[in-house]
Amino acid sequence: MTMRRKMRWLAVPAMGAAVCLLGSFPAAYAAGSQAPAYVQHDEGGWDQPPSDYRDVKRQGFHDGIEAARWDVEHHRHADADDHEHYRHPHVDRGMRDDYREGFRHGYDVAMHHMMDHPDYH
Repeated sequence: MTMRRKMRWLAVPAMGAAVCLLGSFPAAYAAGSQAPAYVQHDEGGWDQPPSDYRDVKRQGFHDGIEAARWDVEHHRHADADDHEHYRHPHVDRGMRDDYREGFRHGYDVAMHHMMDHPDYH
């Protein structure tokens, strides 16, 4: 088995362990909510933002999903804070918190989904 194959073989369990650890502290609990962060939204599939999300938060949610997909596809550690769009969102200064909240939620939902459905990505 080549080194690259060995690394790929080890990456999936390592990513699963990282997601389990991250799952212990989802953004919803950090914010004080007792509701799970990973819910199937009424208006569509798992990758649809909640209906109460508006423009900036909705954009953050979608960007968070894409960032999580990129991390999984490139075998990166799971950390929403490591993404440029999260650290420096291209939105008005007063809307950064909403964007980041949406981003983190989208990232967490996508990681949870992709770990439960490894053939998805």
